[in-house]
Amino acid sequence: MTDSTPTPLVPKHLGQSSELPASPEAAVLDYVPNPRAGELYLVRFAAPEFTSLCPVTGQPDFAHLVIDYAPGETIVESKSLKLFLGSFRNHAGFHEDCTVGIGRRLFDEMQPQWLRIGGYWYPRGGIPIDVFWQSGPPPAGLWLPDQGVAPYRGRG
Repeated sequence: MTDSTPTPLVPKHLGQSSELPASPEAAVLDYVPNPRAGELYLVRFAAPEFTSLCPVTGQPDFAHLVIDYAPGETIVESKSLKLFLGSFRNHAGFHEDCTVGIGRRLFDEMQPQWLRIGGYWYPRGGIPIDVFWQSGPPPAGLWLPDQGVAPYRGRG
């Protein structure tokens, strides 16, 4: 397994040509100093075309991910996050494992004040599966907008 230790001050990917990591474990997430350290604010990343593989059939699964976090001392560098999320394209994992694993890794490495992730998965076997995880209660005074993803309506 490749070292996935965060590099807090010198981004590995920013301004560089970077290959898509072979797996989520091989992906290196970069973190940079929070330009507004000590200030309470929310950062949102939306990945409306997230893909992974079904661990049983090997067929592709699709999701719209929304990641919200209140930064601590660092913020995640967006190119490294895109590469990390892209590394799931050949990763076989259940929806729950992918969604919670992404949230947990970001929280454990970045150490934000708070983080939540919503995984809005498209139907598998006729049933859409939505998975939600958060690190704990949000900090008092943090504005939490709705994640803005409508429930699956089929051809509605």
